[in-house]
Amino acid sequence: MTRLLVASRNAKKLEELRRILAGAGVEVIGLDDVPPFPEAPETGATFEENALAKARDAVAATGLPAVADDSGIAVDALNGMPGVLSARWAGSAKSDPANLKLVLEQVADVPDERLTAAFVCAAALVQPGGEEVVVRGEWPGTLVREPRGTNGFGYDPIFVPEGETRTSAELSSAEKDAISHRGRALHQLLPHLRALTA
Repeated sequence: MTRLLVASRNAKKLEELRRILAGAGVEVIGLDDVPPFPEAPETGATFEENALAKARDAVAATGLPAVADDSGIAVDALNGMPGVLSARWAGSAKSDPANLKLVLEQVADVPDERLTAAFVCAAALVQPGGEEVVVRGEWPGTLVREPRGTNGFGYDPIFVPEGETRTSAELSSAEKDAISHRGRALHQLLPHLRALTA
């Protein structure tokens, strides 16, 4: 079975990626499963730039095909921010609770009907031969003012997907995988991943 390196140490994200890629015929490993290598900081202006940079670094260091994603939430009332800064929005605190609290404070005076947002995920597959594929998935919805649910991470507890009344953190893993931004992006990569094992 072809080994596929997912350029992440986030245990919850790896678990999610393993579920989504379960039918691709690849063995998914994470950064903690390979010898350490210097990881460049995420300095790209777009999700796509950051995902590609992470995947290229992983391939160069290991010689394995690699998938990397960069994702975050784009809040319309904040002009699309936190965007690529989602994980670091609260500055040095950079924890999920601190990031959530700051976003909720920043939209405190925004009317409910203008609390539209979307989760965005860019995923890049880079192969040792130099082939590169970058895809993007978006998951529109709205924000709620109080976190709800425990199934998920990041901004999941304050995001209600379009057509839903539950937050992303109140959805089951299977429900989320089928419709999330990461699920939408990775499903676009599946044909390319299956080609690795052909």
